Amino acid sequence: MARNFKLVLAYDGTDFNGWQVQPDRPTIQGLLSDAIFRIAGERVLPQGSGRTDAGVHALGQVASFALDCSIPAQNLLLALNDKLPTAIRCLQVEEVAKDFHARHSARAKTYEYRLFRGAICNPFVARYVHHYPYPMNEEEMSRAAKDVVGEHDFTSFAAVDPERGKDDDEPSNVRTIFESKFVSEGGQLVYRLRGDGFLHHMVRNLVGTFLLVGKGTLAAESICEILTAKDRSRAGPTAPASGLFLVSVEY
Repeated sequence: MARNFKLVLAYDGTDFNGWQVQPDRPTIQGLLSDAIFRIAGERVLPQGSGRTDAGVHALGQVASFALDCSIPAQNLLLALNDKLPTAIRCLQVEEVAKDFHARHSARAKTYEYRLFRGAICNPFVARYVHHYPYPMNEEEMSRAAKDVVGEHDFTSFAAVDPERGKDDDEPSNVRTIFESKFVSEGGQLVYRLRGDGFLHHMVRNLVGTFLLVGKGTLAAESICEILTAKDRSRAGPTAPASGLFLVSVEY
């Protein structure tokens, strides 16, 4: 009888082509599937809580899959970390109820986007931040960030996703944001966003727009107008992937 497993993963996304498996390209899902096959002899496609893009990192990505083999969860944890590249670590493995699904069962996710504000970025930090040393009004950015809290149609902040709809995704662009704020942490300005779901490039497009507010190109009050417009061209550019982390998933 198949057993359902839940994995919590952390990874440095710099050298991978995102989560979703792709032919002849290294992806988190593909490498995880290969590792499971080498351990259990079963070919499965682990389902993630969401598809992180190329270059995006994770501190607490969640994946689920079913196996027929009898390997204990703790042994699977050790074996996966032995087979996976060091840039991908399995933090937790547990057997869960048959109806658990990493994406469908998720209730909320938290992302963080890290802006390094110093003049010189340490090379051992550079892979995990967007280096932005230019003057900007952080108070105005914080004010703008508050306007995305609540239920909104985020069409203006969504990129076209060619994969959307293949897995019975919700067709609506309406999402509910529970928390949206900037905090300063040791030379970095961190944007923290928690919500019930996110659209393709949504967090990075929000950050790109908030940077325009910080520069004075956009007024903080413009965020409400951009949301109402439901027009991607009204929002700012997509911020680089390097600063984005999937922090945690709630069930």
